[in-house]
Amino acid sequence: MGIFGALTTAISGLRAQSFALEHISGNIANSQTTGYKRTDTSFADLVPDSPPRRQAAGNVAGFSRATNTVEGDVTNSTIDTHMAISGDGYFIVEPKSGIADGAPLFSGIDRFTRRGDFELDRNGFLVNGTGYYLKGIPIDPQSGNTIGSLPSVVRVTNDFLPAKATTEIDYRANLSSIPLTTISDPLVPGSELLSLPSFTVSPRSTIVTPPAVAGTGTVIASDVDDFLGQSISGGAVTAFDAAGAPVNVQLRWAKMTDVANGGANVWNLFYLTDSTATGGATAWQNVNVDYEFGANGQLSPAIPFVSIAALTVNGSNLGSITLDHGSGGISQFADPNGVAKVTNLSQNGFAAGELVGVGLGDGGRLTASYTNGQTLSIAEVTLASFNADNALQKLDGGAFASTQDSGAAILGALGTITGQSLEGSNTDIADEFTKLIVTQQAYSAGTRVIATSDEMLQEALNMVR
Repeated sequence: MGIFGALTTAISGLRAQSFALEHISGNIANSQTTGYKRTDTSFADLVPDSPPRRQAAGNVAGFSRATNTVEGDVTNSTIDTHMAISGDGYFIVEPKSGIADGAPLFSGIDRFTRRGDFELDRNGFLVNGTGYYLKGIPIDPQSGNTIGSLPSVVRVTNDFLPAKATTEIDYRANLSSIPLTTISDPLVPGSELLSLPSFTVSPRSTIVTPPAVAGTGTVIASDVDDFLGQSISGGAVTAFDAAGAPVNVQLRWAKMTDVANGGANVWNLFYLTDSTATGGATAWQNVNVDYEFGANGQLSPAIPFVSIAALTVNGSNLGSITLDHGSGGISQFADPNGVAKVTNLSQNGFAAGELVGVGLGDGGRLTASYTNGQTLSIAEVTLASFNADNALQKLDGGAFASTQDSGAAILGALGTITGQSLEGSNTDIADEFTKLIVTQQAYSAGTRVIATSDEMLQEALNMVR
């Protein structure tokens, strides 16, 4: 190897440094690209076959080196459907293969990306800024479990969320041992007890196995004023019928008998059945269950729940409703205020709702929010991983394709997904400028080798003149 060998070696160096400059240029150009993974350059020497003591310098070749496993900085976003991955994994996406009737068509070819700037398009698909459609595993709205194990393109419909009729009311409260009704008088024994001309207290029923079923005890409209004066409020809750219409369920407690009057500490619960009733029509309905309390303020026997058959309020029939008291949810501890302190009064029904937004919930689940305050899980965003991430094929738009060297995608990567966030480019501008200076100097040095080789060739040619 001589002067010509030095020339070819220097030229290979210029070619390799130019290759590195392309990578630096691309990295700097994509320093603000969401989910971009920079490409570094590695150099390899090409050594000619020579004896050890006559080893000639070889050429050099530049190769690209991927940084797919190097994360970019995660920044907050104001878009609910934006997502960022922390740790291992890629979003599974799919490009559209065509359009039919204004809707995209898909060929079933998976692609993978860290670019999570997904937003809803007009057809309800979640598509990122470069046109790739998000895939996830559908979720059964009834059970909340995933359907199958293979991801499909996620689509959100604008259908109304159907109404759900109330079937259960969760009710917990403490009843003051001495209710301070409007007519009770501490100096008059029994003044806190219910005593209405039209309402006769029947002998206490023995509750063997809950739930107890509502009976026929009623308060007629003409006695409502007296009833309100001899009972205390038990709270109110808005329930819903089968069509999603709201029904205001009002509750009141009345103490029926007391130990001081030779009986037991027994209360009855009432609900308003007709707010417009007059004369002898029924206004308040007694659930006809005796809540008997022992000296310790606990129910004896316990009443975990009570069933009310055909609970009707102002003509709206809610059907069979279960009052769930739980374990010890109704108590009778002393309270100087003399009221029923409700600690929980909620129900499981809701009206129909219209879609208002889509976001990311716990466990990487996409959830739809509705005007009725309900949320519904749509799909579970599944991440894919690879045995050799840096062997993936880079595609336009920050996407990757699996290759024979990368291996097939493995569903269930260990990374976590954060909503309202985006992963930025992993390009470090300062580092790229440093590499730019080194590349420039190496290129300039290579040109000096060529210039020197040229001068030496000229000297050799001048020798024969």
